[in-house]
Amino acid sequence: MYVILVYDMGEKRVGKMLKLCRRYLNWIQNSVFEGEITEVKLKELKIRSKEIMEEESDSIIIFKSRNEKWLEKEVVGQERSTLDNFL
Repeated sequence: MYVILVYDMGEKRVGKMLKLCRRYLNWIQNSVFEGEITEVKLKELKIRSKEIMEEESDSIIIFKSRNEKWLEKEVVGQERSTLDNFL
C-alpha cells in the first residue's frame, strides 16, 4: 500500500520520530513522509511510534491508498526532497 504519514511531536521527540520514519518511508518535507509499505511494516511503525510519542499531546496522521497511481501529487513552490530511484 502507499501511505503519506504526517506527525506533530513535542520538540524533544521530533528527532527520534524522524529517524524512525526514515527507516520505513521517504522523507519529503518537515514531518511528512510517503512511500510504499506493507501492512506488517506499517503496524510495526505504528507500534514503535507509540513508544516515542506522548499520546496526550503528539499525533500521527496516516493517509492510505492501495496504489500511488490513484493519488495525484502537486508541488507548488520548492520541493524539499525528490524521490530518485537508482537501478
